[in-house]
Amino acid sequence: MTVKQQFLPTSRSEMKALGFNQLDIILISGDAYIDHPSFGTAIVGRVLQAAGYRVGIIPQPDWTQDEDFLALGTPRLFFGISAGNMDSLVNHYTAQRKRRNNDAYSPKGEIGHRPDRASLIYCNIIKRLFKGKPIVLGGIEASLRRIAHYDFWQDKIRNSILSDSKADILVYGMAEKAIVDIAKALDKGKDIKELQDIPGTVCYAQEAPEEALYLPPSEACKDKTTFYQMNKVFFSEHQSRTLYQMNGGRLLKHNPPAAELSPKELDAIYALPFQYAPHPRYQGQRIPAFEQIRNSITSHRGCYGGCHFCAIYAHQGRKIQSRSFASIIREARGIRKTISDLGGPTANMYGSYCKLGWANSCKRQSCLFPTICPNLVMDHASQLKLLAELEKLPNIRHIFIASGIRHDMALGHEGYISALASKYTGGRLKLAPEHSSDKVLRLMGKPSIKCYEDFSKEYFKAVKKSGLKRQIVPYIIIGHPGTTLQDAKDLQSWLKTNKIEVEQVQEFTPTPMTISSCMYYTGLDFETGKPIHIPSPGEVRRQKLLIM
Repeated sequence: MTVKQQFLPTSRSEMKALGFNQLDIILISGDAYIDHPSFGTAIVGRVLQAAGYRVGIIPQPDWTQDEDFLALGTPRLFFGISAGNMDSLVNHYTAQRKRRNNDAYSPKGEIGHRPDRASLIYCNIIKRLFKGKPIVLGGIEASLRRIAHYDFWQDKIRNSILSDSKADILVYGMAEKAIVDIAKALDKGKDIKELQDIPGTVCYAQEAPEEALYLPPSEACKDKTTFYQMNKVFFSEHQSRTLYQMNGGRLLKHNPPAAELSPKELDAIYALPFQYAPHPRYQGQRIPAFEQIRNSITSHRGCYGGCHFCAIYAHQGRKIQSRSFASIIREARGIRKTISDLGGPTANMYGSYCKLGWANSCKRQSCLFPTICPNLVMDHASQLKLLAELEKLPNIRHIFIASGIRHDMALGHEGYISALASKYTGGRLKLAPEHSSDKVLRLMGKPSIKCYEDFSKEYFKAVKKSGLKRQIVPYIIIGHPGTTLQDAKDLQSWLKTNKIEVEQVQEFTPTPMTISSCMYYTGLDFETGKPIHIPSPGEVRRQKLLIM
């Protein structure tokens, strides 16, 4: 078995089997190690390996003792640290700040395999044990805490996680390009403090140019009006301009995002030698997150929906990066019988593009809200053609779209709606109207409820024509900034009128670096700056009781 056919090493014995005395890079993750392209640490590890580096992974180290952190020795270049596929506090706590009972990214779904604020804990331990060795911080916990941000669990404004962790540089978003640039620079002998201009990173700067655009200092952002103004500037400018912020007594430099991957580059990543399985160290123990995605395929990245409560815009970005048919078909050949989900953040964004090339000069937060941009080209026909090609594979019997679609995009695309109704929804189509009140939907950055109603009519018309039985499962969010008990009563009435029984209602959680979280903290409508009602935890519970 060659090196490329094996898991990345997680122990000294595995290093020895590969002929490694020392690793170039050691990745530390709050998740179990699953060698699958749905998991960030696996992707980063394989991309670095493909660039010629010896990479090892320390998954879910025991932070109460040093042994796990010493397991792979000292890396030649740097430690890469991530809390995992989820923010550790979102992973651990409900919207009511109650401790969860399970962790989908851990063996047997057990809670307690990572600490709260895992990025900070891991960084502190590595700095103590490996003094002077560079630390690159990444993952969604770092990505969404990269500037001054509101922390719901402490109910306060916190500094950038780069400042709090004392890491050397932070990589945000999809990290492939930035992490390889960092590795190559350090490999050439550069000091990590010299890496100031890598797109997709946040670093420390000694000074800023005269024409620099400054965000308000983190200390000043405790003032709610100042925090509101900071977010207005950030969401307007961060795609195209370098931003600076005094943060924890140091000057942070926030570089623009890394360039999107071309289809060829994205295909190359998904062609890397992933094992599509958990590491053997888990001895076949069930890891829920893997079970959920093991037969799914990611067709694209990014989302231009711009929902105000969603962090994808600030993490993956709005530009759609789609894989080729050939790449997806090659992955599908390894799946038996059923593709449980073909999609991305929003399934029917596959193949979409902007006539203007997703121009950085465009200040829209969403290509769909308040209306669909005339420069957006949606390509439902391409997705249908891909689905038809996958159906020809002898090993595939069923293909489902389970990751959800944007119903406002699909309206008017009769062939696509018909195909969903007759083939690709497995009996239950997930849609996200989120609410029934147009006032609330505007605050969420979502289309009018009429779009949902119009789509439902078209969908059930196609269902009737096909002679099958189908359901629409609506996702509902309660407790969003700006909602009242009367809004919940109106939603309850709408559900009854439309004979909809919801199975699950999501309570709004103010996750870092979303527009809705800014509204939650400041009590200000992000669009107008005018005061809005912020429901208390008790009121949120009453809203939920009305709906359930």
